[in-house]
Amino acid sequence: MLFCILHSRALVYTLINILSIACVGLCSKPTLESVEMSQKRLLRNLLWATSKHDVYLMQNYSVMHWSSLLRKGKEVLNVAKPIVPSLNRPGLLSQQLSRVQISTMAVKENLMVAGGFQGELICKYLDKPGVAFCTKLTTDDNAITNAVDVYRNPSGAMRVMAANNDAQIRIFDAETFASLNRFSFDWSVNNTSVSPDGKLLAVLGDSVECLIADAQSGKVTSSLKGHLDYSFSSAWHPDGRILATGNQDTTCRLWDIRNLSESLAVLKGRMGAIRAVKFTSDGRFLGMAEPADFVHVFDTESGYVNCQEIDLFGEIAGISFSPDTEALFVGVADRTYGSLLEFNRKRYHQYLDSIL
Repeated sequence: MLFCILHSRALVYTLINILSIACVGLCSKPTLESVEMSQKRLLRNLLWATSKHDVYLMQNYSVMHWSSLLRKGKEVLNVAKPIVPSLNRPGLLSQQLSRVQISTMAVKENLMVAGGFQGELICKYLDKPGVAFCTKLTTDDNAITNAVDVYRNPSGAMRVMAANNDAQIRIFDAETFASLNRFSFDWSVNNTSVSPDGKLLAVLGDSVECLIADAQSGKVTSSLKGHLDYSFSSAWHPDGRILATGNQDTTCRLWDIRNLSESLAVLKGRMGAIRAVKFTSDGRFLGMAEPADFVHVFDTESGYVNCQEIDLFGEIAGISFSPDTEALFVGVADRTYGSLLEFNRKRYHQYLDSIL
C-alpha cells in the first residue's frame, strides 16, 4: 500500500490512479558505491509522458510504455540484452552495447534517448524495431551520462544533447546521429536545458554557479550566482523568459533572462535537494521534485506563492506533465512500493448568472 497525502491552498492535481510496478526506475541490486556515485544515481529522470495516456518509464532493465487508456504496458527496449545499432555509416561512432544501467531518458517526437551509468547513449525511434544508434561517449572512470535532451535549434533541425560526468556536453544530429559539436567545462555537467527558441543553453553541474551559454557555439554569456551547492535540474518557462534551477541546497531559484544579476525568486523544498523541475506546456504550473517523498506544484500566476504539496513514500524516479497539461505522472522507485502515480488536473469553472 502506497500512502500519498496532498496538501494545498488550492488543489491543482488530484490522484486518480496508482499503478504498482515492481522496481520502477531501478536497474540492479544495491551495491557498495562511492559517495559521488550514490549522489549521481539520484539525478535520474526516468519518466516521460508523451500524452495523458502514454508514459515511458524504466522498470529494471526495460524501458516500458504504459497506456493509461488501455490499462496495460509493453516493453519498448530491453537493455539487459546486447544492443546492436541498426545505422552503420562510415564515420558514425556507433558501437554495440550490453547490460546498460539507464541513468536518464527523454522522449520527444517519436525519438527516445537514454543515457547510461557507464557513459552510454542510446537512441531509438518508437515506431521502428531495434535501436537506431548507440555508443559509449567516454571511457573515463565514473563517466555517467547525467542528462539527455531532445530539442530543435533555431533553424528547426532536431538535435540530441548529452551531458556527462567527464565535464563534456555532446551534440548529435537527431536524424543521422552524426556528432556535431562538443563543449567542455571545468566541472562535471549534471544537467542541461535549451531555451524554447533554441538559442540559449543552461548548464548546471558540480559548481555553485549555473551558466548560460550560446546553444550553437557553447560560449558562456552569463553566470548565475546565488545557489550554495551543486545543481541538478533546470527547466525553461515556455515563454523563454524564466529559467528554473534545482540545487542540492534544497532550493529552486527562478531567473529572469532579462536581468540575471540576481534570482527572481527562491522556492524552498521540504527536506531534500531539488532533483527535477518541469513547467507545464502552458506555463501555468511548475513541478518540483525532491529525491524522495515530496513533489511540489507551484502556480506561476500566483507569483509562485500558491503551492500544492504531494507527500508520498519512496524515492522519486521522475516527474512528467502530459503535453496538454491535464495529467501529472510521478514515478516511485522503491523495491517494495514501486509505482506510477497518475494525477489529473482539477478545473475550476465559474459561470455568470443571466437574467432575461
